[in-house]
Amino acid sequence: MELTPLLRPERQVIERYGASGFRISGMVYSGPVLVFRNRTLAWESAAVTAESFAPVIAHGDVDLLLLGLGRRTTMVAPALRAALKAHGIAVEGMDTGAACRTYNVLLAEDRRVAAALLPPV
Repeated sequence: MELTPLLRPERQVIERYGASGFRISGMVYSGPVLVFRNRTLAWESAAVTAESFAPVIAHGDVDLLLLGLGRRTTMVAPALRAALKAHGIAVEGMDTGAACRTYNVLLAEDRRVAAALLPPV
């Protein structure tokens, strides 16, 4: 895969992840994060509920939300899936490592993707 397109300054590239947090486009974040194509935010209410995804809905430039659930993968609750779908956002749950890798690939494809990531502890 050609990584050069990822190196544009306006893109948020996930460079590293670990139990203590994430390195995204040169910045280190402790704890959970919401990563959009153009910015990264600390995910203050990292509960996996419809209310905790209000910043994703408000962002408005997201077609797909990748949900990194730490070291485990669980099913996304139907109520959460429906709440996001009502705003035109599909959601896929997976382990955090897979979410980070998938996000970077979709970002390189210029897709309207975001990631909600819990550290893999």
